[in-house]
Amino acid sequence: MKMIVGLMSVIAALLVALAGPLYKFGIVELGTAFTGFKFGLFAGIAALVLLAIQLLFRRNTASIGSALASAVLAVAAIAVPLGMMNTAKNVPPIHDISTDLVNPPEFVAIAPLRADAPNPVTYAGAEVAEQQRAAYPDLQTLTYTQSRPELVEAAKQAIENLGWELVNTDADKGIIEATETTAWFGFKDDVIIRVTDNDSERLVDIRSKSRVGQSDLGKNAARIHKLIEELDGVLGSK
Repeated sequence: MKMIVGLMSVIAALLVALAGPLYKFGIVELGTAFTGFKFGLFAGIAALVLLAIQLLFRRNTASIGSALASAVLAVAAIAVPLGMMNTAKNVPPIHDISTDLVNPPEFVAIAPLRADAPNPVTYAGAEVAEQQRAAYPDLQTLTYTQSRPELVEAAKQAIENLGWELVNTDADKGIIEATETTAWFGFKDDVIIRVTDNDSERLVDIRSKSRVGQSDLGKNAARIHKLIEELDGVLGSK
């Protein structure tokens, strides 16, 4: 029983932990990776059930160390998928977030890089905008007093500080484009920053869009918040 419990908990943890790297390096498709998540969850639950049976009826076969290790692995295998599922329930099933919902910044250099992506480069429109307004009402156009060149340079610096890949900079048009690759699954999400003049002020809009997946689990909104924070930090240090 001890060996079965240990093996089941290890399998559960591996099914969950390896789902991302296996997809990231092109070994399995995304659907297969998420299936691994599901089986990891079931295996984790099975491991906990078997561990409980062992502790209740065959306590003499269990050691504190092995039981604790099995429990930790099983709980981790259960917690990660359940946490993602819970997040998915609490955010809208969208993957394109913009501070300007009427005229979102349009990708330029990134557009051809997304040619084969499941999620098209175009903005989905009013339905997505309405869902974003309800979920992230604080994401709106930003206003700055710095010049356009200063803001473009600050945005470039913010992107470099965050470790994202800088794809395109057009100071004349006030456009900066970048891509962030997530660590676990290797998802590529694209970002564009647009700086426009408005009399004595500059308007800054940011758009973040996933290349794959229907729901981004709130990642694009979080990415915009992170970029705004970094941009303000760069501007404040000058």
